[in-house]
Amino acid sequence: MDIFFKSYIAFWSLACLFAFVLFVRSPNQFALARRAYWHFLKEPWKLATFIIGTTVITLVAPYTGDPTWDYVDGFFMSVLCFSTAPWVVATLFLAVHRQGRWREVYLAICVWLFSASWSYDIYLVWRDGFYPNTWLANLFASSVIYLCAGLFWNLEWQANRGVIFSFMRPDWLLRTNEPNFLKLIGYAAIFAFPAIAAVLIFFF
Repeated sequence: MDIFFKSYIAFWSLACLFAFVLFVRSPNQFALARRAYWHFLKEPWKLATFIIGTTVITLVAPYTGDPTWDYVDGFFMSVLCFSTAPWVVATLFLAVHRQGRWREVYLAICVWLFSASWSYDIYLVWRDGFYPNTWLANLFASSVIYLCAGLFWNLEWQANRGVIFSFMRPDWLLRTNEPNFLKLIGYAAIFAFPAIAAVLIFFF
């Protein structure tokens, strides 16, 4: 492994270590650690789409012709995406609207990059013994899918507003009483498309 990749691993390892320290020192400052967030993810349609998507991606991975994609990274990247992307996207949206602190933004960026890229990289280093030459392409492609997933699992319908993103409400972690997934299908399809397209392109 050349000096660039060694330096890159050192850089993102330190970034993640610092993020971890920030998190464990004051976990209650981050919505990711709150029970309300995990309750937010337990809506039936979110769990159902997660289970279906994870099953498809995990089972299809070894047959795509991409040697870097197997059962293991197909599974753990799907789990990381579902468990963190809705929070990351909401956090960054709120930060743009000056409703977030630097700690939340920093942690969200590290969680995004670890979920979409760095976990994939280090797994392949462990599996194959060298840094994957697909790391940069994966960084961009997986980040697009991660962003779309975060938006997808933040969709909701309200009688007085129609389809919105949950983080557009002040109390976005609270589940609504109107979980009508049928009214979300058209919008959900837009954000699901990148992930579906990625699977189809590799598979066919």
